[in-house]
Amino acid sequence: MTETLPTEVHPLDSAIRESVELGLPRTIADLSRLVRIPSVSWAAFDAAHVATSAEAVAELARGLEVFDTVEIRRAATESGEQGQPAVLARREAKNGRPTVLLYAHHDVQPPGDDEHWSTPPFEPTVVGERLYGRGSADDKAGVMAHIAAIRSLLEVGGGDPDLGIALFVEGEEEFGSRSFANFLAENREALEADVIIVADSNNWDIDTPAVTVALRGNVTLRLTVSTLSHASHSGMFGGPVPDAMLATIRLLATLHDDEGAVAVDGLTSTEFETPDYSEEQLRDEAGLLDGVTPIGRGSILSRIWAQPAITVTGIDAPSVANASNTLSPSISVRISARIAPGQDAAEAFEALEKHLRAHAPFGAHIEIDDVDTGQPFLVDTSGWAVAAMRESMADAWEREPVDIGVGGSIPFIADLVRVFPSAQILVTGVEDPDSRAHSPNESLHLGVFRRAVLSEALFLARLDSAANE
Repeated sequence: MTETLPTEVHPLDSAIRESVELGLPRTIADLSRLVRIPSVSWAAFDAAHVATSAEAVAELARGLEVFDTVEIRRAATESGEQGQPAVLARREAKNGRPTVLLYAHHDVQPPGDDEHWSTPPFEPTVVGERLYGRGSADDKAGVMAHIAAIRSLLEVGGGDPDLGIALFVEGEEEFGSRSFANFLAENREALEADVIIVADSNNWDIDTPAVTVALRGNVTLRLTVSTLSHASHSGMFGGPVPDAMLATIRLLATLHDDEGAVAVDGLTSTEFETPDYSEEQLRDEAGLLDGVTPIGRGSILSRIWAQPAITVTGIDAPSVANASNTLSPSISVRISARIAPGQDAAEAFEALEKHLRAHAPFGAHIEIDDVDTGQPFLVDTSGWAVAAMRESMADAWEREPVDIGVGGSIPFIADLVRVFPSAQILVTGVEDPDSRAHSPNESLHLGVFRRAVLSEALFLARLDSAANE
């Protein structure tokens, strides 16, 4: 394989465009069938739905009739538990063509409260130009972008490409990819590739594609704060006795300074050139209420892409409806920290743990458990594959792509780099700023989806037909 690819327009391009367009209704119908499966991979949810989802994806892969093998496989987590099912398919390259590994995940986040959704979370619903439903964007649309791109490649190219293709659709990305490292080790040969496309990111807006070049890492943990051996009457003992809720609130407040910037020694930032992004755009896309101000320092995108962030994502405490006049003995919270590119996740956890233990108020006892970490990532953009994908995006979207960072995390990419150090990794996506992944009313912009499918289809077709030198 040469280090550069031809840049002239290939005669197959127009046929690929037509194939993607004509195939879009089928693609959306298949996506809708996947969205109807409530494949939440979290431990508290029915794992049978994840298994059903894996089988549905495997059926789609088998239906392509291009793979030598299509299997549903599992691996053990580091703690020895069985991981969720993943779909693994492969066809070998011929005539000196490279192999491309296409990654996505078929599991989804919990839907949350149904009353926060405008449409049922697992009933795909088209409203205007958007398809609503949990997983419609993150990341079952990524699954279908791969399937649809391969369909177009086969339809236009005669059904037997020289390009090697591996398909890896994971089943537990939303639960921390806990068996991912073992899965790579056990299936290394089937996953080996020259180029890896991770279809699980965002675009700049609905009209502008993006290549993700930086991702934050993550540290999540459960913090339990205790001040009493049992609940006590708030009237009899309130005043001199610190309850666990007070101690928790005081401790959590130390994580940020008065401007809302992270105030944990040892959590680092990185330098990253960011495009223009106004506070007005932030307010619109994030849904900031009138009068609520942004927090932190530096450019807004640097705060999202290149600085750490800490969020309390859950709390176990008496509900308002069931509150009694008692001093709470223990309170537990879930803390999610995003780590800037360039910092080791284990180092970041140590800094966060040290801060929490050092700042526990009133001598409160704290316990930290259920820890999960993921490494941040910086993409090497110097290879031919990034250039070829940018060209395909520009042709599909009729607009040059931009390089972006993403505040979210895809921790397993560090494992891909470790196991496949010579592979070029491309992080693409089907989402836009209003997709609301992980939130109620998650949706997929169908115009973005069409252009994302076309970008990948053009990339695969050009790579398949590029002459070896």
